[in-house]
Order: sequence, then structure tokens, then C-alpha cells
Amino acid sequence: MKIGTDAVLLGAWCTVDNYPNAVLDIGSGTGIISLMIAQRCDAMTIDAVEIDENAYEQTVENFEQSDWGDRLYCYNASFQDFAEEIAEEEETYDLIISNPPFYTDEFETDNEARNKARFISSLSFEALISGVSKILSKSGTFSVVIPKKEEDSFVALALKQNLFLNRACRVKGTETSEIKRSLLEFSFEESTLIEEELIIEISRHNYTKEYIALTKDFYLKM
Repeated sequence: MKIGTDAVLLGAWCTVDNYPNAVLDIGSGTGIISLMIAQRCDAMTIDAVEIDENAYEQTVENFEQSDWGDRLYCYNASFQDFAEEIAEEEETYDLIISNPPFYTDEFETDNEARNKARFISSLSFEALISGVSKILSKSGTFSVVIPKKEEDSFVALALKQNLFLNRACRVKGTETSEIKRSLLEFSFEESTLIEEELIIEISRHNYTKEYIALTKDFYLKM
């Protein structure tokens, strides 16, 4: 799987200011978000859960080849099963991050692995939020990237689980393009919403200074 802009944005944008000790990456793909968090903070436990076996193996390989392999671990399981087990053990995470599948069934292809990675049928927003609410610590944060058109419904679903939107960043490809993505951060604590907008490019491969400032620590050439 290729590394997508969504994952890089989320891994760079999500807050680690509360010094999380235990982090969970839901739907790790290549493991890029977990690796970015390991680079950004000293969390002792950075877990990832990935349902697709090939993606899981890729995550494990990338973890093992990184400088932070002793802090990174990936589980090959569905998030629903994983969350149930963690909840039963009464364990929690201080930071939970997810770049979840969000394509609907009508766009499904014959490639089962791609379907699992990209389509909402493998992990609904309801199941994602419900699981997160069970294993997020009382003072923890939950960060996610979703299509802008899904933002209102996602925020409403989160509120039903007592998760409040604290930060939001709406992302545009260029100055004149529509907002396509929303980076959202939730917690169990209600606070004044911090909102911002990020534009990625001025022109093709000519990145804005804001995007460069956010992501330069994670690119070899930026």
C-alpha cells in the first residue's frame, strides 16, 4: 500500500502535547501513523491493529526496521474484537488515532484487501466510535481524518458516546478547491472548539509554507 496524504496529515497534526504513554493506531496500513507518533513522542506503548493480513505483515516489517521497534507492536485482528478484549482487561489508551475506511459499498471492487482498507463496510463509523469510547482514557484524545461531507454525522455519533469535538482542521488541495478532508480531535472533556484550515499546494508539487511546516520532519525531501 502507498502512503497517503491523509495518513501523513493526521500523524503530523494530532496532538501529543499531553505526553501520551499508551497510543493506539486503528487500521495501520503500512504503519506510517504509528511510526510518525514514535518519532514525535516518547510513548512507551504504541500499538496498532490491522485486519488485513498483508497490511499487517507490512506494518510489522516496517516496525522492525525502524528506530523505534521496541515501542511498536501490531495486532492482526478486527478493531471490534480488539476493543472488546482491551475493555475486558480494563486497559485504556491516552491517544487513539485512525485513518478509517470511508468509501461506501457502491464503490467496492473485486480486490478484497483494497475493499477492507478503503471501504466503510469493514469498519463503520458507529463501530469505530463505540470501540474508541470503551478504551480511551478519561483524559485521552481521539484523532481521526474523514471526508468533510461526513463531518457533521461523525461528530453527532461521537457526541452520543460523550466524545466532544475539541479541534478541527479542514483541508483543501489548493486555494480554489473544495474542502475535502476534516482532521478532527475528540475527548471526553467539552472545551472551546479550535478551528483551522490548511491548504496543501499552491500549484502541483509546490506546497504551501503551512503544509511544509506541518510535515517537513517526515519527508526526506520537502
